[in-house]
Amino acid sequence: MPAFWDASALVPLCVPGQADLRGRRLLAEHPPVVWWGTPVEMAGAFARLRREGHLRPAQAEAARRRVAMLRRAWREVEPGPEVRELAEDRPERHELRAADALQLAAALVWCNRRPSRRPFICLDRKLRMAARAEGFIEVEW
Repeated sequence: MPAFWDASALVPLCVPGQADLRGRRLLAEHPPVVWWGTPVEMAGAFARLRREGHLRPAQAEAARRRVAMLRRAWREVEPGPEVRELAEDRPERHELRAADALQLAAALVWCNRRPSRRPFICLDRKLRMAARAEGFIEVEW
């Protein structure tokens, strides 16, 4: 069954040495649906890891190649008025940052605002709690 994947769950799958067996199984079980801005968030995470010395240049390049492979298979929720409308009140409702509000809104658009029994895969605690409050199924990592 497809699942909505937040960038926080996809980044470890792309960084060499961070993808554990559970993460790879989840990817096989739940084809990713992502927000249009997810690749930008992932690029930002890779750049931060590189600046902080956690990724060498070759590892960062390998991570970008893995993103390119994933992009061929994932479904992407495009930006639009419905995503923006749903995202506008999520920071207040769930104490989310703007990027996380857009992620959650994109997930709601993906499921036509009926999240019941839809998996949401995320490693960020606040976003995971907000998704659960909206009715998504929390998938254990």
